[in-house]
Amino acid sequence: MSDNLLSLAGWYILPNLVTGWVQSAFYAVWIRAGDPKPQPGSRAFVQHRRRINILVIVAYLLYTIYEADFQLRTAGNLYQDLGVGLDVNERGINSRFRRLTLLHHPDKVSPGSDRTTAESYYVHLKFCRDILIDPTKRFAYDRLGPDIFFWRPQPTSIPDFLTIGLRNLFFYYSGTAAVLTLLGFLGYIKQAAFWRFLALAALGVFEVHCLTNPTFPRLLMQMANPIFAIIPTHPQFLPWQLISLLRKLILTAFIAFSQIGPLITSPEAAAAAASNQNDEVSQQQLQRISALGQALENEANMLMGLEMTPFAGDEAAMREMRGRMKRFLVDNTVRSNVEVRNAMGEAIARRRQGVPHGAVGAR
Repeated sequence: MSDNLLSLAGWYILPNLVTGWVQSAFYAVWIRAGDPKPQPGSRAFVQHRRRINILVIVAYLLYTIYEADFQLRTAGNLYQDLGVGLDVNERGINSRFRRLTLLHHPDKVSPGSDRTTAESYYVHLKFCRDILIDPTKRFAYDRLGPDIFFWRPQPTSIPDFLTIGLRNLFFYYSGTAAVLTLLGFLGYIKQAAFWRFLALAALGVFEVHCLTNPTFPRLLMQMANPIFAIIPTHPQFLPWQLISLLRKLILTAFIAFSQIGPLITSPEAAAAAASNQNDEVSQQQLQRISALGQALENEANMLMGLEMTPFAGDEAAMREMRGRMKRFLVDNTVRSNVEVRNAMGEAIARRRQGVPHGAVGAR
């Protein structure tokens, strides 16, 4: 349970943190020096962050699955330690143990070798042999894993192992369901609540089936292990190893989907949020420009008033000043307007040539 809580904490801290680093590195590498970078809150920035976040979450999901598989392969199992297959019988176990005894018995180690290490290894091999040739303990180990070695008092029959195993399953799944419900209530996992609990219930039923089934489940023997066999040096998994991997897979997959879901299903919402933010920024800029224009207009009126102060009270002078300003504005407009200037040029050219007005258009 503590590993699951640590994994949950990592899921809600690392993806967002790594996304920020990757986006900064992406802009530093992809955008040339001197070119403008998308600003936080812009449409391009939001789209880039959404896509990078999806890739980071998927990569972290794959890494989590690989890490769980790697830990199981590194830890190994009693079958791997003896070097026998999962379907080995008692005769095959004893035969393999005799061959290993000839190689690793403490009395047969070469002089100068560490006898303590040899004794410890041989004791472990004998322990593996004793567990696997005992039908009750082998049944319990295949389905419940090495935890059975630490149960006190030590069970002696299959019903005892099943009772403790089912009790532990109840505590695990009820605790996991409570944690997922709490996270959903707090708003951390909002997507696919029904499917999340359905998958958890299906895994619980499958685990009970593996625990109570007298033989290996068909799913393990005919589907999972043949797939693992494709990977070079990948060992076959026992039911308890497969269950451990499925637990990790389902938990992390639903956390990943709960984070990817809003990013995939509502890109328009993210774009709309960025657009609204841009509209707010544009509106603020327009307001600042309007305020600046009003201030310039007030300043121009004040300067105009100062310039007209000497003519205050003289109506004739004011009329003459207005007339001159009107002519100046008209002349300035004529000089600056290309079409008016061209029309005046054509009219002057016709006068000089003696062409009647409108003759050019008639032709």
